[in-house]
Amino acid sequence: MAAQSDPRPAGWLRCFGVGEGWPSSDRRHSSYHYRLGSTRLLVDCGDGLSQGYQASGLGPEEVDHLWISHMHSDHVGGFSLFIQGLWLGRRRKPLHVHAPGGAIPALQAWLEATLLPAGLLGFPIEWHPIQPGVPVECRHATVTAFPTTHLDGLRRRFSAAHPAICFEAYSFLIESRSLRIGHTADIGHVRDLEPLLEKPLDLLVSELSHVAPPELFERLKPCAIGQIVWVHLSSRWWNDKAETRRSIQSALGTRRSRIANDGDLLPILVQREGKTRISRTHTD
Repeated sequence: MAAQSDPRPAGWLRCFGVGEGWPSSDRRHSSYHYRLGSTRLLVDCGDGLSQGYQASGLGPEEVDHLWISHMHSDHVGGFSLFIQGLWLGRRRKPLHVHAPGGAIPALQAWLEATLLPAGLLGFPIEWHPIQPGVPVECRHATVTAFPTTHLDGLRRRFSAAHPAICFEAYSFLIESRSLRIGHTADIGHVRDLEPLLEKPLDLLVSELSHVAPPELFERLKPCAIGQIVWVHLSSRWWNDKAETRRSIQSALGTRRSRIANDGDLLPILVQREGKTRISRTHTD
């Protein structure tokens, strides 16, 4: 008999924006807040983050570390306004910003250009260039970034003519004392997931836009994953969510899975003991 999952959450995921790269009338862009014990992590800061953050009731101190996966606007377009909101909210403790190394000068210049110099903010920003494969302690959690191929095509086309552009892109493995979480951000190929899937996951937050869903589902089928939260759906999959759910269930069976919406606050459960404990109820 399969063991039952502990109903008490070991953490929380709040989805501020789950949209794809195209402009959308019903979705904000990529931004996710993880609460793991006393650790508060924000992954990406797409357009609409400030509105979603304000609506959530979170205060200006409720982010310790911001991780930026890459410099596409749907993942970073809300950066300066989010920093402005922290300033207006009178934040005082440091904010740690982890970003692709080549992007940090652009982000710093962006704040200067939008009249947010360091001397104005009232809190320090600690800048950390991402080191691929190196675990980083974030209070009581660790985050490890792994390169993805998401921007490889753009790099081949434009890097010679635009050497200042940063073409780095990353996925993230987030681990606390009790949880193991994979966050894909944007990937370019299913093989980009391999570092996240080496061991069982309690939660996978996976995009459903840049790779062929049948190939992605096939790769995930044998994996020990307690719950999958689908985000960043292409319009085709978002506009017919009933068909999307059927496709997911047909490929992956009854494992716990849901399509996220803006504003969702989702419990993260410990759902693995060597092999993942899988709920028999498909939820959305």
